[in-house]
Amino acid sequence: MPPKVLNLLFPMKFFKFLMLFIFMVFISCADDKDREPGIETTKEEGAEVIEKLASAELIAKKFPGISNSVSNVNLQHSSLLDSIYSKRNYTPIWTERAMREDLYRSIERASEDGLDPEDYHLSYLTNSLANLSELNDGERSLTEIILTDAFFALASDYNSGKLNPAEIYDIWGVESNKIDLPGLLNYGVQKKNIIAAIDSVIPKHEVYKGLKRSLKEYLKLAENEENPTFISEKGESIKADEKDERIPNIKRRLKELGYWDKEIVDSATVYEESLQEAVKEYQEKYGIETDGVIGAGTIETLNTTYQKRLEQILVNLERWRWYPKDLGDEHIVVNIANYRLHFVRDGDTVASHRTMVGTEARKTPIFSDEVEHIVYNPTWTIPPTIKSKDVIPSAKRDPNYISKKNYSIFDRSGKRLSANEVDWSSPEVKGYTFRQEAGPANPLGLVKIIYPNKYMIYLHDTPSKSLFDKNLRAQSSGCVRVQNALELAKMLLSDQPKYDDEKIREILDSGKTTTIKVTQKVKVHHLYWTAWNENGSTRFAEDIYKRDAAIYKLLTKN
Repeated sequence: MPPKVLNLLFPMKFFKFLMLFIFMVFISCADDKDREPGIETTKEEGAEVIEKLASAELIAKKFPGISNSVSNVNLQHSSLLDSIYSKRNYTPIWTERAMREDLYRSIERASEDGLDPEDYHLSYLTNSLANLSELNDGERSLTEIILTDAFFALASDYNSGKLNPAEIYDIWGVESNKIDLPGLLNYGVQKKNIIAAIDSVIPKHEVYKGLKRSLKEYLKLAENEENPTFISEKGESIKADEKDERIPNIKRRLKELGYWDKEIVDSATVYEESLQEAVKEYQEKYGIETDGVIGAGTIETLNTTYQKRLEQILVNLERWRWYPKDLGDEHIVVNIANYRLHFVRDGDTVASHRTMVGTEARKTPIFSDEVEHIVYNPTWTIPPTIKSKDVIPSAKRDPNYISKKNYSIFDRSGKRLSANEVDWSSPEVKGYTFRQEAGPANPLGLVKIIYPNKYMIYLHDTPSKSLFDKNLRAQSSGCVRVQNALELAKMLLSDQPKYDDEKIREILDSGKTTTIKVTQKVKVHHLYWTAWNENGSTRFAEDIYKRDAAIYKLLTKN
């Protein structure tokens, strides 16, 4: 893994980006004389200009069964190379200098997206393309093949990420972005626009674009950071007006981070009001409980270096290469880590809601689905995990537990049972259905929004409204509680005039469980990201499921 910041950088099917290609080809059709000098351009007049790198006969000698490693270059798509060249009778692809130089430019620019150009054979191609006239036939034919492998690797990583999240997580419900690599290359070659071909698979999400801006900023910050002030993590939480010997260092660290501009005196150890306000501002930006208390979480975050923040940005760029290219014209996106839900229509965020998500032990999964219906005055069918870990053990201990919770019990045949009829020590109990009836104590509140999925996850209201006032809200059993959930449900029914405010109030007042089908096409995406750029400022959320470090380690494994 590269030791220094400067060496650190190392998610539509094909027809969907066809029109994008045409547009980009149109705007980029400039004469060769207007092009910037490329890797093959020489200042020496009369120097030999190489266009076609190799003949079909020379390329064919490298196949079939090309090795995964040739001339100390590790090929990432050797089987695909074998296939594509055999289908074209080994005729060369990179027959024009302009296309080779454009691919080289795309590789160089990969660092702007947090990708390492060396993963796409940068050093080898730098040496080969700058000295083509000095290479023998075998070396040129190998350069031809390595250019193709570099294109495939770069396009694939932009399209769906370097890592496969399905291999990292036990639960992953987002389908990988599909890509036709040979078709993409063929189109770029036919239109003589390799840059447009590559650009078509780069994520276009606003979050991704913002992270690229943050990457540029934090590269400079990390490069220039020297000996950041460390605050001792030993000691109690520091509250307003208390004395603590760590106060001067807290001020120094806040000054380094741009949150303190007043004088720092080592003898001034009182946690006074102006420092409290600076700490609250810092806590708000970094997703910490904004209470002004300097606890272990705040100190740990203050001790986080720019280098670590840079790594966090790189991890989140990779995440957004995993996520769907097209979230839908109308969609709901939940950022699990930031406890936020956004309702987006035609690219505009029309509503935002605070959320509560799963605990560390019962994580809210990452997946995508489509809203099907809304249930007012919902009953709650207890999920298997809660049934086995909470309900059954509690019912064993307390004979009145079932009645106090307003639960109904049904055996496998659907017969309703009283709590007294149940043998709580029998293994059959785990096969029973436990349902909490609608009412003020029902944890789903007044409404739930359903998008059927194998995880049994949905959005819902809650009677515990005050919990949304807390900053740290990973307190559910996996489903997502939504602040002002009735307002969100109202927006989902906005195309059905009969369900106006009066009708919905009538349904709620009846106390009867009522299901209404949603006729709008609205996707729901449960995603997880811990860094983003908001109004020109880089923001961070607590990595509540402790995932960032593991992803970064995998990204930099080689």
